[in-house]
Amino acid sequence: MSLRFLDVLRPFISVMPEVASPDRKVQFREKVMWTAITLFIFLVCSQIPLYGIMSSESSDPLYWMRVIMASNRGTLMELGVTPIATSGMIMQLLAGAQIIEVDYSVKEDRALFAGAQKLFAMIIAIGQAVVSVWGGVYGAPKDIGAGIALILVLQLCIAALITMLLDELLQKGYGLGSGISLFIATNICETVIWKAFSPTTFNTGRGTEFEGAIVAFFHLMFTRHDKFRALKEAFYRQNLPNIMNLLATILVFAAVIYLQGFRVEIPVKSQKVRGQQGTYPVKLFYTSNMPIMLQSALVSNIFFISQLLYKRFPDNLFVRLLGVWKNLEGAPQDFPSSGFAYYVSPPHTLAEAMADPIHFVIYVTFMLSACAFLSKTWIDVSGSSPRDVAKQLKDQNMVMRGHREDSLYRELKRIIPTAAALGGLCIGVLSVTADIMGAIGSGTGILLAVTIIYQYFEIFVKEQQEQGGLRF
Repeated sequence: MSLRFLDVLRPFISVMPEVASPDRKVQFREKVMWTAITLFIFLVCSQIPLYGIMSSESSDPLYWMRVIMASNRGTLMELGVTPIATSGMIMQLLAGAQIIEVDYSVKEDRALFAGAQKLFAMIIAIGQAVVSVWGGVYGAPKDIGAGIALILVLQLCIAALITMLLDELLQKGYGLGSGISLFIATNICETVIWKAFSPTTFNTGRGTEFEGAIVAFFHLMFTRHDKFRALKEAFYRQNLPNIMNLLATILVFAAVIYLQGFRVEIPVKSQKVRGQQGTYPVKLFYTSNMPIMLQSALVSNIFFISQLLYKRFPDNLFVRLLGVWKNLEGAPQDFPSSGFAYYVSPPHTLAEAMADPIHFVIYVTFMLSACAFLSKTWIDVSGSSPRDVAKQLKDQNMVMRGHREDSLYRELKRIIPTAAALGGLCIGVLSVTADIMGAIGSGTGILLAVTIIYQYFEIFVKEQQEQGGLRF
């Protein structure tokens, strides 16, 4: 018998800290309590600054993944859920492609696979922490010194480990959903609310203005004599959130919630229990938010690597092909101005898209193709392909009503890949539309927030129904 990759990792997995599975059924109220405690710890860590930062004025290489990866610059949550999300996706893809041999029906294999995900997440966290410190994100390494640099790396790694354990706490059944989803949704919602109601003031050259779009609207309407001009400024002001950004955000929220209801229901019945019938729903968003998360993780890591390489080797041809980075209007944050990174980055306004139509066309083509392809690929690697679903239903002795036993697989094969590709395409279109309209939190962020909140709503309803609290 050949030695499997997971067996090789077993000694290393055994030293990783682990949350024990509950030895009894956790009540719904307890789950809510543990979910709230987990969220509280995450929010506290998001406000505790890292010790030893010399400077935070340099361009932020993690800027592109901050909102969607629950990251907060200069705090213990600097890396957010990036290591866990990246590790999980890589391991799922490797298992789906059968590069890693794992049998999900065996409890020991499932435990080893989860342990391997944690191990690789820790390796990714160490790598990102070292690269960030070496890249001068917290100040020049020679100014910081080796001791402080080591302390910064340790802080980032310990915080990443805490995030992993919090996620595992919820995943093991002590709480609701997963820590990754909870932290991402919270971070995005926090960003939207802050951009709408922030009391922070800025001097824009036209007088003091509030950052929050709604606060700024009332401030401008009450303090400016020319009400029409004040209204126009509140709706279309540049460089700060405006009412149009907020309306675009609400519109995309509503569109995603509306599309969540689209589904095809396949009628099924039990072969064992006479009269037991039901339906198997195949949603339009069959793969949920996975396509946009995979696409975002891929692009964000390209931006991260490209920016750090350009900072170190600005004249290298390969580095310049990957991306040339420049700051806009004297802001400390760098943005791609040419190269691959530029063409896969979203234009932030319709005017910007029209100014460079080639960039816009390449970005839209890349976005839609990537989301549709990743969505269709994900069903094969995540155990939700037509063959997997047909096997699950067959194990439950369920067949398609009014059809022969083998008809179920054929019907699923006709519907599921189409729903996955079309759902991924719709998610891509919504994300591009939100970015062009200037929605707060980015199109990707809004899609993630809505789908995660919807999943939590479904979990809440299911938990209540199991305890007889709600009837629908």
